[in-house]
Amino acid sequence: MAGVITPASANPSLGERARLFLGAQVAAQTLRWRLWAPVAFGGGCAVYFAFKSEPATSPLIIGAMVAAALWLWARRMAWARVLTLPLMLLACFALGMAVAKLRADAVAAPIALAMAEPTVVEGWVVDVDSPGDAGPRVVIAPVRIEGLAPEDTPTRLRATVQGVAPEPGEAIRLFALLNPPPAPASPGAYDFGRNAYFQSMGGVAFSLGETRSAYLSPPPWKVRAAMAVNGLRYDLAKRIVARLGERTGGVAAAMTTGHEAWLDPEQVDAMRDSGLAHILSISGLHMAVVGGFSFFLVRLLVAAWPWLALRVPGKKVAAWAGLLAVGTYLIISGHPPPAERAAITASIAFLAILLDRPAITMHALAVAAFAVLLLQPEAIVTPGFQMSFAATAALVALVEAWPVRPREISAPWPILLVQRVGAWLGMAIMASLVAGAATGPFAMQHFNRTAMYGLGANLATAPLSDFLIMPALALGALLEPMGLGAPFLWLAGQGIGMMLAVGEWVAGLPGAVRTVASAPDFVLPIAFLGVLFCCLWRGPLRWLGLPLAAAVMLWPRAPVPDLWIGDGGTNAAFVEAGQAVVMRPAVRQFAVDVWTRRRGLEPAERAVDGWACTRFSCAPTEPGAGPLAMWWGRRAPSPDEIDALCRSAPVVSVRASVAVLPPSCTGRLVLDGTDHARGGAVELWRVGRVSENRWRAVWAAEVRGDRPWSRGGDPELSDSGG
Repeated sequence: MAGVITPASANPSLGERARLFLGAQVAAQTLRWRLWAPVAFGGGCAVYFAFKSEPATSPLIIGAMVAAALWLWARRMAWARVLTLPLMLLACFALGMAVAKLRADAVAAPIALAMAEPTVVEGWVVDVDSPGDAGPRVVIAPVRIEGLAPEDTPTRLRATVQGVAPEPGEAIRLFALLNPPPAPASPGAYDFGRNAYFQSMGGVAFSLGETRSAYLSPPPWKVRAAMAVNGLRYDLAKRIVARLGERTGGVAAAMTTGHEAWLDPEQVDAMRDSGLAHILSISGLHMAVVGGFSFFLVRLLVAAWPWLALRVPGKKVAAWAGLLAVGTYLIISGHPPPAERAAITASIAFLAILLDRPAITMHALAVAAFAVLLLQPEAIVTPGFQMSFAATAALVALVEAWPVRPREISAPWPILLVQRVGAWLGMAIMASLVAGAATGPFAMQHFNRTAMYGLGANLATAPLSDFLIMPALALGALLEPMGLGAPFLWLAGQGIGMMLAVGEWVAGLPGAVRTVASAPDFVLPIAFLGVLFCCLWRGPLRWLGLPLAAAVMLWPRAPVPDLWIGDGGTNAAFVEAGQAVVMRPAVRQFAVDVWTRRRGLEPAERAVDGWACTRFSCAPTEPGAGPLAMWWGRRAPSPDEIDALCRSAPVVSVRASVAVLPPSCTGRLVLDGTDHARGGAVELWRVGRVSENRWRAVWAAEVRGDRPWSRGGDPELSDSGG
């Protein structure tokens, strides 16, 4: 009889209940499958950058066209609809590889050769860059480089200068050492050369003397425009520092214009150790605050003018104001890649408002990710993109899951105040927890440090940054060219002072920072997919992504190398009692820090006793002092000198090339300048018994592969730190 429930249907089996549950979970993703398109596109971009050799362009383009055609064909065939989703993901994946290849070809520019002798560089100062370990740095558009033909002259150079940095728009002449962009500090470490390649930064120069003025013909209009904009930015930064002083003004200038020339390294370390360093670099937070502040301010002003409110759509006018504010801030900040990505994301949110669409949705974020990767496919391998989009996806997922409480109509204002404050505090805590959990795997893998009290520090400073510092800086920067920015800059300075005090106090707490060794390279994509699955999947099955998201934290670490020799053979370290004993503590500190953090080690200075050191070399004199003898002089050691090195240690590193080895080097592992030039930095693991002196080596060049950006230079001259 119709309508009668049989016992079987009233008590479905476990298998039937599981089938119904899974069916409901899949049905809930009907409008979510398309969110995986930018994930597949980004995966294709990442695979392109993972190749060890440069792929040909034609097969990638043909593959993308074939995959797209198959996807469009499946959409038209009713019987093939079941294949639509996998074919869509395949098409996006193939398109990602093709776009990344086309982008790499489009930005190709000359890369400087390493020059053994100093040369003369003449060019225009385009911008003032962040200072390095060796002094101020500027970005130069070179006009002439002695010894290089015009077609071999890089488009841009980063130059370390002596004394006060020249300002944008100046024509200068340097007597400098020229080098390609630096190679990775250790196998698998961040590739600064790849980042420079996509910025058309074809080399680094180290000035050996005073910077002099040059008389050059006028540069192309693009260079003139860039110098004019950067000159205005630098002038604004100087005005801010003059108003507030270097302690708070340097931070304000960095947050407003991106210029970090006035930042105190101790301040930066304190902000990093407290988990607040992200506030110093212009990124999504700054764009969101500036754009959001402009949006709400204009909307409030429109609503406060009844005549105007009745005649214009206040929300859309405010969205146009937000777009203008984001664009202006992008120009003032110098449009670094992280700011460009944040501006694209914010602009899509405002465009959604103009099109009467919800601004904060996962679909809007997916469009933003697609737009960013289409324009900058290289962003997929940068920590900034990975962390910003993981955090934003987690926050949007939190907004989707956050319960909406009915508004009280006639409750007394004290009760409403308590409710509003409690709701804001709860949301702030949850947002910090969720964003911190989403970005944690990337911070561990890339930066190898965890700020243990970062949550508390961010909760304490978030109101200052969001509601005082950034709005006051925005108004102060807008009015300062007219001489009216002092009150707002003073307010921002007070907030920055309190933020620095919080950061320094938190950084000084016991155990404020914990060093975490990097997991194997393939683990980070697993964690990224886990984070995205938790965010994009709708329903309780999303928690299946948690073990994947925690892969970086849970994955076993590989054995620590016994030896590390830096790029060029200029420094080295060996592991002893769980510490990295550094051969030359004052040299290439940045590279040493990168390697020790990646391996979860604490650096320690080499003991004085048990070693015989000269100006150009250092070798152990006692059996237990260390396994390595080094020669870092540019000239090759004499036969007697190389003989002494080989007699002192089982591993010998020589910066210069050695033509003939004496008999004492038999059975020793000798790495000379030819090996260092070919392989870059190297990690060595002892294999078998100590008496056998067998070693397994992993070179940075092997991990890096043969790519357009793989020409690395002498790190002692590249000044890659900072």
